Amino acid sequence: MARWTSGGEAARAAHPPVELRYGPGAREVMDLFEAGEGAPVAVFLHGGYWQALDRSWFSWIAPALVARGVGVAIPSYDLAPAVRLGRIVAQARAAVEAVRARTAVRPVVFGHSAGGHMAAAMLSEGRASAALALSGVFDLEPLIPTSLNVALGLDLMEARALSVTRWPAPDGSTPGGTLLDCWVGGEESAEFLRQSRDMAALWGARGVETRVEVVAGADHFTVLDPLRDAESAMVGRVVEMAKHQVSAHPGESRSPVLS
Repeated sequence: MARWTSGGEAARAAHPPVELRYGPGAREVMDLFEAGEGAPVAVFLHGGYWQALDRSWFSWIAPALVARGVGVAIPSYDLAPAVRLGRIVAQARAAVEAVRARTAVRPVVFGHSAGGHMAAAMLSEGRASAALALSGVFDLEPLIPTSLNVALGLDLMEARALSVTRWPAPDGSTPGGTLLDCWVGGEESAEFLRQSRDMAALWGARGVETRVEVVAGADHFTVLDPLRDAESAMVGRVVEMAKHQVSAHPGESRSPVLS
C-alpha cells in the first residue's frame, strides 16, 4: 500500500487528472486521466471493503492504460459506517453514468475486491459495456460473521439483496454488455478463489461470456501489480474490452464477445 501511495503521487504529477464531480457530496468526485480526444474510458472502482481508501490511492493504475490509448476514471465514494452499502452502490452507478454522459459510450468498469462487486453490479444493470473484477466479493453472506461487518452492519436480508450472485445476469435484452472477467490471485484465500469461480460459472450458465484468470503468485494486494505494466495481460484485457465499447445511441446493441 505504500507503493500505491508513492505511485499515485508520481502518476498525478506526471499526468494531472481532470477532477469531475458526479454528485453533491464531498467524496462524490472522480479523477479522469485522459488518453486523448475520442479515446475510450474505463472506470476503476477501488476496494477497501466499502469502508476505506479513496481515488488518490489508485492513480498509479492509470499510466499503463493511458499509454495504450484508454483513459481511466477513478471515483471516490462515501464509506461505511457513515453510509449503507446500498448507498455506495448508488454512488458507483452515478459515477459510471457521469462517464457515460461525458463520452457518449457505456464504459468498461473494472474494480478490485469491493470494487469488483460493484463492477459486476454495473454490468448486471446494463450500465457497463463489459466488467473485469479483480478478486471480487460477489456473495456477501459470508461477511456477516466477520469483523468487516462491524462497519457494514449487514443482516441476512441486506446481504442477500446486495449480493450480485442474486442479481439478474445481463442478457441480449439488456442494452449494456454481457462480458464478465473474474481475475483472482493464486495466493488468495480459498474463499476469494471460490467466489470468482462461482460467479463466473453462475453467470456463464445464464449466457454471459465469462472468464476466470488466476494470477499466479499474487495475493489480495499484489493481484493489482500487473496494472503497472502496459504490456501485461491484465492491461491488455482492459484495453481489449474498452476498445469494443458500444455507442450510447438509440438502438444500442450489446458489446461483442471478445476472444
